Formats: sequence, structure tokens, C-alpha cells
Amino acid sequence: MNRTTNIKLICTLLVIGVGFIGFNGVSQAAAQKREAKKIAAYYCVMDPEVKASKPGACPKCGMALREANEQPATDAPPSSNANTAGDPDAIKDLAKAGSIPDVTVYDQDGHKLNFFSDLVKGKTVAINFIFTTCTTICPPLAASFRRVQVEMGDRVGSDIRLISISVDPVTDVPARLKAFGAKFKAGPGWTFVTASRSDMDTLLKALGAAVADKNDHTPMMLIGNEPAGFWTRTYGLAPTASIVRVISDVATKVK
Repeated sequence: MNRTTNIKLICTLLVIGVGFIGFNGVSQAAAQKREAKKIAAYYCVMDPEVKASKPGACPKCGMALREANEQPATDAPPSSNANTAGDPDAIKDLAKAGSIPDVTVYDQDGHKLNFFSDLVKGKTVAINFIFTTCTTICPPLAASFRRVQVEMGDRVGSDIRLISISVDPVTDVPARLKAFGAKFKAGPGWTFVTASRSDMDTLLKALGAAVADKNDHTPMMLIGNEPAGFWTRTYGLAPTASIVRVISDVATKVK
């Protein structure tokens, strides 16, 4: 080969090499994007940083992971309620009159109550969701409420109320709720609630906590100041100081 032929051959090889590297780089980038989408296929509504490629439970809170394109049940549509403006966790629909059903419920002592009228109206409340046969997040949720009760002292039962709602009302009759509460030394101002299946379904749906399987119930905590028309939410297993701070802040809201 003469010199000119060698130069042409070298240039051709260089062009092929650059093209291959570029194609390989594009292929790798595309593969990385596909892998990222795959990994982000499921996430935890309480901790969006938890992602997985397959359905399952969150390793932190035990809640069932949701598909990335699934709208969380607790998200509420936009509202013009000015009292929730600027709070990303504010639950706007619960601030609307009549949004919380006044269904018949029973407390741990078997007393018949109307949920909204007797437990929520005119009060600041913190609500979590449990069931007595749960062996995963329910005991920690109850223990968290107990720590909040101790930390807030006499405020619980006066200006602050704690409410634990059973997501398994068929099993959780008042006596079972009372025994469950006794394990965590539940004091005055902490009410455990059960109801008929239909009434409980209505209540859980209104509160954004309805699930097809009780084991998938949310570890979130609802906190509301009914007179002020303000509702928000926080992680039910967050540090006690953090939960107390949120409850105290909500209690100071004015309409």
C-alpha cells in the first residue's frame, strides 16, 4: 500500500471507531434511563425516596408500595381554602364543611358516638389507623401515640385529642380495642374507634385511608384543628418531638 492508501485506511478506521463509541455511549445512556424508570416503578407514599422495581412493602414503614403512575389515595384536589395555603401536606378537602362524616362509631368502652360531632367538632385531633391483630406497624404507631401523650401531658384530653381508628372493625370490637390500648397505657383523651363495616368504609374513604387489604393501611397521621378548618398530615412513626411540634403548631391555627 502506498502512503495515501494507508492514510485513507487509518481515517476510515478512526471514523468507524468514533461512531462505535458514540453509539455505545447512546446505548448505555438509553439503558440507564430504562433502568431508572424500572427502579422507580414503585414507591412509598410516606417516603418517596424509597423506590423499587417490583411491588412489595416499604422496608421503613411496612406500607404497600404504589405504582409510580398511581395517584396516592391521600392526595386531595386543589381548593381555595386560604388556611391551607403554603403547606404542602395540608389536606384541603377535610377543611370543607360536611367532608368528615358523622357516622356512628363505638369507643373502647363500648360507648356509642357520632364521629364528627363527638370526637372532632370544636377540637384539635391527631388520628392514626391501626388494627389489633397487626404485627408490623400498628404496635409502633400505638407506641408513638403513647409517647406523644406522655410528652404533651394534660393537654391530651383537654385541647388535644388522640384518635386511633380500626381498619378491621369486624374483628376489633370495643373489648379488643380496650385490651390493645391497655398494652400501651392509653390514658384519657386517647379514643379507640370501631364501627360497622359500612360506616367504617365511609369514614376511611372520607379520611383518605381506605384500603382493599387492612395490611396495606397507611402509617400517616392526620392532624386537624376543626374550628380553624385546618388539616394536615405527618408520618406516624416520625420522632416524637417532630409529631408534638406539628400537633402544637396545628393547635395554634385560627380561622
